[in-house]
Amino acid sequence: MLREPYLQVTFRHARPLAAYYYLPREPDDECARSRRADSGMVIDFVADGRAIGIEITAPAELSLEAFNRVLKDLGLPLVTGEDLAPLHVA
Repeated sequence: MLREPYLQVTFRHARPLAAYYYLPREPDDECARSRRADSGMVIDFVADGRAIGIEITAPAELSLEAFNRVLKDLGLPLVTGEDLAPLHVA
């Protein structure tokens, strides 16, 4: 079971290419549907409606405010700028 959310970032030529924010989930949870959110994000849900992750398709353009708006809409804890710092490395 994944209890704590975490951010995975894929880099190419020292720049963030894509990212995924893993949300708490059970070991057998699989994405049943996805929904686009604002600011280049796609939210993955299991069949029972729980969000299990957020794909960040344009990591260099993501703002903390936009990300926290999505988390708030999902009823999840907000993050800090420090949590998203890997998206903004040079």
